Amino acid sequence: MTASGARIRPGQGGAAPQSTVAPEADRQVDLLAGILLRQGQCDVQTIERGRRVATESGQRLDLVLIQLGLVTERGLAEAYATLLGVPLAGPARFPEAPLYPERLTPRFLRTARACPLAVEDGTLVLGVADALDGFTPAAVQAATGLPVRLEIAVPIELEAAFGRLYPEGDAAETSAGGEGGAGLEEDAERLKDLASEAPVIRLVNQIIGRAVETHASDIHVEPFEDRLRVRYRYDGVLHEADSPAVRLAPAIISRIKIMAKLDIAERRLPQDGRIKMAVRGTEIDFRVSTIPSLYGEKVVLRVLDRSSVSFDYVKLGLPRGVVEQWSRALELPNGILLVTGPTGSGKTTTLYTGLTTINAVSRNIVTVEDPIEYQLNGINQIQIKPQIGLTFAALLRSILRQDPDVIMVGEVRDLETAQIAVQAALTGHLVLSTLHTNSAAATITRLRDMGLEDYLLTAVLRGVLAQRLVRRLCDACKRQADAPAELVARFGLEQRARGERLRLWHPVGCAQCRSTGYRGRQAIAEFLQPTPEIEHLIFSKADQSEIERAAVGAGMVTMFNAGLDAALAGTTTIEEVVRSIRAEA
Repeated sequence: MTASGARIRPGQGGAAPQSTVAPEADRQVDLLAGILLRQGQCDVQTIERGRRVATESGQRLDLVLIQLGLVTERGLAEAYATLLGVPLAGPARFPEAPLYPERLTPRFLRTARACPLAVEDGTLVLGVADALDGFTPAAVQAATGLPVRLEIAVPIELEAAFGRLYPEGDAAETSAGGEGGAGLEEDAERLKDLASEAPVIRLVNQIIGRAVETHASDIHVEPFEDRLRVRYRYDGVLHEADSPAVRLAPAIISRIKIMAKLDIAERRLPQDGRIKMAVRGTEIDFRVSTIPSLYGEKVVLRVLDRSSVSFDYVKLGLPRGVVEQWSRALELPNGILLVTGPTGSGKTTTLYTGLTTINAVSRNIVTVEDPIEYQLNGINQIQIKPQIGLTFAALLRSILRQDPDVIMVGEVRDLETAQIAVQAALTGHLVLSTLHTNSAAATITRLRDMGLEDYLLTAVLRGVLAQRLVRRLCDACKRQADAPAELVARFGLEQRARGERLRLWHPVGCAQCRSTGYRGRQAIAEFLQPTPEIEHLIFSKADQSEIERAAVGAGMVTMFNAGLDAALAGTTTIEEVVRSIRAEA
C-alpha cells in the first residue's frame, strides 16, 4: 500500500476497475442486483442476461449492466447509494478548487473515477463512481493521511467536474497533438491511429454523454484556426461548452466519422451517417453530418433519443383549437394535409403524432422519409436513397400500387413529388407531408410557384398547419410582474385582458434550467382550412396576405396571436414569440 504522504500516480496499485470479481464482492453484487430490481431500474431477465455476460467475461455484474446499456448510470448510482447507505453527490457538491493536488494526481483520479469533495470533521469526503472499488478509498486515505467517507457521484457530473478542476488533464495524457498544426494533413491511417487512442475515445464519449445527460438536441464540433469549439443546442439555442485543445481536432473528428461509418480519408466533400449506441444506459441514435470548412471538417450530431420523445399533442403544446381541426382533417378519406415551418420547428414530430393517433390494423399507412428519425410501431417506413434513384417521386409511384390508405411524404421538394402526391390524393388516398414556408397562407403561394395548378390545389388541399417552437418558461423559477404599458399598447394586449389586471411571466434562471430561465419547448401554430372564399381567392391568383385575411375572417387564429395567448397563460414569454416568429411589430 502507498505510504502516507506519497503522491499517487497512474500505474501505482492499478486503480482501474478490475476485470474479475473478488469473492468478497459477490455478496455486495447480489445485494446490488436486488436493489436494482426493487427500484425498477431493470427486470429479472435483464439481471440474468447480465450475469451470463459477467460469467463469460469475468467482469462484475454492475459493470456489465452499464457497458451493455441495460441500466442507466444515474440509476446505478442511486442503487450504489442505497447499498452503502450514503448520499448522492450532486453537481453543487464538487469543490471550487482541487483538494490535495500535491498528493492526488488528476490522472489517478480520472482513472479511479473519484474526486475529493470536502474535508468535514477531519474526514475526507470522496465522490466515487464505482462504489464497489475498495482500492481507491484505501489509496486516497494512505496518500492524504485522512480517514475517507464515500459519497456516490453520477459519472457525467464527475466528468464535468474533472473538466473544470483539471482542464489540462486530457491534453497532457494524449500524444494526439504532439505534432501541432502539421497533424491536420495526416493520412487516413494516421488519423485512424489518433482516433483509436484511449484518451480520444474517452473525450468523444464524454462529449456525447454530456449531450444525452443534459438533454441537448444537437452537438456542434467546429474547428477554427486557434481553437476547437464544441456547442450544444438546448431548446433551440446553442450554448458553448468547455472545448478540447485545437490540436485534438483531427483525432476527435476522425473518431466521430469512424463511429458513423464514414470515409475518414474523404475530407473535401460533405458526408452523412448514423451512430447507434448505448449512452448512459440508454439506446440513442445520432444523425451525423460533416461538411468541409476553412480549418477542417465541421461535424454536427443530432441526438435522437426515443425515450425523451412523446408523440402527444398535450406535451407538444399545440393549441386545443388547432388540435381539434387537425384531428378532424386526419379522419378524412382523401386529400392532402401539410405541416409547414422552418427547419427544426417540429414538423415531423407533429406528423408522427398524427400518424400514431390514426394508426390501426384496418389502415395501411406508409411513410417515405429522408431520413427515418423515429421508428413507429405498425407503420411501414421507407428511407429514400437518391444515389440509386430511390427518390420521393419514384417511391410514391410504387407505393400507390400497394393500396395504401395513408401516405406520409417527408417533404414536398419539387414539382414532380407534388404532382404525384396530388394524383394520390385524387385517387382516394390521404397524403401527409411537410413544406418550408413561413405561414399557412404562404403554402398556397409556394405550391403555385412550384408549378402546381390552382384547380388541383383547390381539389385536394384539406388543411395547412403552420408551426414554430418556442421555449417554455422554467416552472421552478419563473416570476410574474405587471406588463409594461408600452408592451401592452404595442401588441394590443388590453383586448385579451377581459378587464383583468395584465401580468406576464419572466425567466429567472436556476439549476434545473441551466440558469437560462427556460426548460423545454412547445409548439405554437395556426391551421388554415380552405373555405369557398379561400378557394375563390386561389383561383383569382390572390397573394398570401389576402388569403390569410380570409382565413382569419373564417376563424383562424394566427400563429403570432397563438403565441401571445401562450405568453399570457404563463408558459412562454412575448420575447420568445417574437424571436421565434420574427414578427414585425
